[in-house]
Amino acid sequence: MTVTILMATFNGAAYLPDQLDSLLAQSHGDWRLLASDDGSSDATANMLRAFGRAHPQHFAGLLQGPRRGSAANFLSLVCHPDLPPGPVAFCDQDDVWLRGKLARALRRIGAQPDDRPVIYAAESWLADDRLRLLRRSKAGASPGFANALVQNLCAGHTIVLNKAAVELARRAGNPPGIAFHDWWLYQLVTGAGGVCLLDPTPVALYRQHEANALGAPGGLAAMVRRADLTLGRNYAIWMGAHHQALAETGLMTPDAMAMLRPLTETPAVAGINRARLFRRIGLYRSGRFGTAALCCAAMFGRA
Repeated sequence: MTVTILMATFNGAAYLPDQLDSLLAQSHGDWRLLASDDGSSDATANMLRAFGRAHPQHFAGLLQGPRRGSAANFLSLVCHPDLPPGPVAFCDQDDVWLRGKLARALRRIGAQPDDRPVIYAAESWLADDRLRLLRRSKAGASPGFANALVQNLCAGHTIVLNKAAVELARRAGNPPGIAFHDWWLYQLVTGAGGVCLLDPTPVALYRQHEANALGAPGGLAAMVRRADLTLGRNYAIWMGAHHQALAETGLMTPDAMAMLRPLTETPAVAGINRARLFRRIGLYRSGRFGTAALCCAAMFGRA
């Protein structure tokens, strides 16, 4: 089965060679790389072209990105008219895949019905900029749409979509205002009646460095950043934009729409009533603290 690997790049030359080498080392060798560069000023694009010349059997092309950020770049790849049919795997420019990553994902996805959208994601080993191991990423809550509406459990660099999920994502398009492509895909698949498979086995080295947009949990700095995401004003803006885009796709199940409808009403329910709404709908984040923080954020207009 041929897998199309989607890589969105921007000024990634410092770490890109390690990632490309790890793709070539995959035990599942039937794959092709489709990249989209968002206007890099370093050697990223030239590196990708050189990779294509050296490994034409593994290269599907280099596109010009929309220059609207990483999420829009990744979704532009999913929606590109020349995307080959079949499953896709999302690939960051600065990580390293473990040898069995693709094979493991395909086995898990292959156990599901072909016509059901499936999103697969997995744990990772966190590493520093020199790929020295730091710790293992931590599993979150049980997946589901009630979680996806308020939290992302699917790390983008590990995501693989089956053919049905790719077709779903293409129908949904590349809406403006989507802040995180991985969160959007988790919401879209679970809201449309698909399944989310979370693999507890690490499949990649997730490189932590200054240029990371967010990074992974762990350490005081990361905890502060993530608390700001949950309780800061941007979180409510991002969440609202995602909810509105989901409701407008026309792809949600009736149960999903029943949850979305009160979240997208105008004027929005505020204060203690909004926290009560979250509880009534059944929204949840990882752990008791996560769900409690969500309710507090709702009361103060931050969710």
